[in-house]
Amino acid sequence: MYKAALSVLMILFLSGCGVLPLGAADTHPFSIGDMLAMERISDPQVSPDGRRIVFTLRTTDLEADRGRTDLWLVNTDGTGLSRLTTHEAGDFNGRWMPDGKTLLFISTRSDGAQVWQISVEGGEATQMTKEPLDVGNLIVAPDGSAIAYTMEVFPDANGPADTKARLDEIAKRKSSGRIYDRIFVRHWDTWKDGRRSHLFVKALPDGPAVDVMAGMDADTPSRPWGGPEEFTFTPDGKAVVFTARDAGREEAWSTDFDLYLADIKGLSSPSSIVHRLSSIAPRGLTEKNPAWDTGPVFSPDGKTLAYLAMARPGYESDRFRIVLQPWPDGEPRILTESWDRSPSAFCFSADGGTIYATADNLGQQSLFAIDIATGDVRTVVRDGSVSSPVAAGGRIVYAMNNLKSPAELYSTDPSGQDVRKLTDINAGRLAAVRMGDYEQFTFSGWNNETVYCYIVKPVDFDPAKKYPVAFLIHGGPQGSFGNQFHYRWNPQFYAGAGYAAVMVDFHGSTGYGQGFCDSIRGDWGGKPFIDLQKGLAAALERYRWMDGDRVAALGASFGGYMVNWIAGNWPDRFRCLVNHDGNLCERMAYYDTDELWFPEWDHIGTPWDNPEHYEKHNPINYVKNWQTPMLVIHGANDFRVVDTQGLAAFNALQRRGVPSKLLYFPDESHWVQKPHNSILWHETVLAWLNQWTGDNRRN
Repeated sequence: MYKAALSVLMILFLSGCGVLPLGAADTHPFSIGDMLAMERISDPQVSPDGRRIVFTLRTTDLEADRGRTDLWLVNTDGTGLSRLTTHEAGDFNGRWMPDGKTLLFISTRSDGAQVWQISVEGGEATQMTKEPLDVGNLIVAPDGSAIAYTMEVFPDANGPADTKARLDEIAKRKSSGRIYDRIFVRHWDTWKDGRRSHLFVKALPDGPAVDVMAGMDADTPSRPWGGPEEFTFTPDGKAVVFTARDAGREEAWSTDFDLYLADIKGLSSPSSIVHRLSSIAPRGLTEKNPAWDTGPVFSPDGKTLAYLAMARPGYESDRFRIVLQPWPDGEPRILTESWDRSPSAFCFSADGGTIYATADNLGQQSLFAIDIATGDVRTVVRDGSVSSPVAAGGRIVYAMNNLKSPAELYSTDPSGQDVRKLTDINAGRLAAVRMGDYEQFTFSGWNNETVYCYIVKPVDFDPAKKYPVAFLIHGGPQGSFGNQFHYRWNPQFYAGAGYAAVMVDFHGSTGYGQGFCDSIRGDWGGKPFIDLQKGLAAALERYRWMDGDRVAALGASFGGYMVNWIAGNWPDRFRCLVNHDGNLCERMAYYDTDELWFPEWDHIGTPWDNPEHYEKHNPINYVKNWQTPMLVIHGANDFRVVDTQGLAAFNALQRRGVPSKLLYFPDESHWVQKPHNSILWHETVLAWLNQWTGDNRRN
């Protein structure tokens, strides 16, 4: 099967980098090869005059076993789509200069990642920085006089060159041991070595790069998922505002990220730099709030700083509010206190009177408009998964994907009535495949409360036939299986293989109000488990073409935990199970994970202060009931759910004589990201489902 999927993917690449001309070949059911061949749009940035958009396009490079990225351009009316960079290296993070004629970007085409520039009319790119370390997260000052980017440095180092010299010296050592005196020791997929991601500002054209966080034992952006949205220049270009968590030894159990202001006047003068760094430190702007503050954005007139803020410390899934602060010293005002959604990306309208924000919303990630004066909220684009909104004159540009399509760029007027599709990059790929139709329904879950569920029908659906079911359980647990084109857990993969996909957004899921999200605290095996039981029953009752006797349950992260919980508490329901990166023992998981704030919130304390909450819904206590065949998958570099949890589950299965299989990746983390590993993952999972639910492969 692996070779078959590989052959399909190679054919797609040989057919014009994955684009199959319409009518050039018969269509086929969606597969892992099709999923990997889709090109991925991200990071749209509108030009200063509002006429053009630069964005990053990721293409799977199968030969190199990785994704490669280039910059593309399109006009805001949807015309003029063109590829700007063609180098075999990665080009990304495009940012406009104020003249609208030049783009700065980060490229790996030199020795490591550096800042380059290119004319939007094309031509050769030229290198702007030659730092001794890789740079990332590029932004440009409003007047184009400076740029800011990040580098990983030792906090006490005398600049990037000193960090590079220390790293070279460490590499020469014959011993490999590291000594730690505080946690994190490792985080997500990386062992910590003392370096921090610091923000540097460089005056153009050739000023030195200055560490505005010198001496701070903290990172910006937040690791591992933060980006350039976590810092910005002030409107006058004389300072930068950035997000950081300067929590000392409490870092591993703290979510107290704050906004800081760093003065950057006079950076072009080396003498002033030395004086400034010796006498001025960044000033905290949001230290009164002990919870998470992030995402600084200035209004078009420069008179207001907007940012996102949580209210409860130690809770990473608390609701973000949008806060407005009159700049520079006004009293902050919470704009969205009465809105029961948690906004993520947001932007101001061109006139500054409205904020456009995305937020999870009843199985969608919708686009909303929020009136600055009143705080009133209205829905602009409801369906699909909207991301990266940015104002373009009187319209809003955004990316949107759904269960049948990868992300493309769109624009809409403020009413949401005039939606225009600006790109159709994956049209040829989508025309070559057949996908399953999807729909959403509700049912009465725990305590008869309304719970939402998506189903995806098998490809070439025939209501007269009976189909096996792939029951997909999302991670988080504060997450969602919504109207999204997923690159790891895509239900169309199962639909293409002849399965119905069922996805319940159980209690704890995001987008249904903060109370619904909070309800999972201290109850991992309670409300969500009941919702899953009732949701599967409701789907089978509603869709009689689903074969209730041939159901497989699959999940990762919290979904993997739930698979282990199901194995001991619902042992006779499923033909087989798939457990990817799931905890077997919640008590031990506290001691071997990295981010301690997460279990301390969800399990209401530490295991020594509140042991009953770690044992209340602990799958390890029910291993004696395990009998359902299980495929266990784990990655060696998963430091959130460590690999010994998966190995322990496999040991238990083997010792109990339960049919089982282990797929182990020594080079993957919490997610499987390398293309060849992804192919192996999908084909192994499908073979396991076919083995236990009947062979559903097509003739």
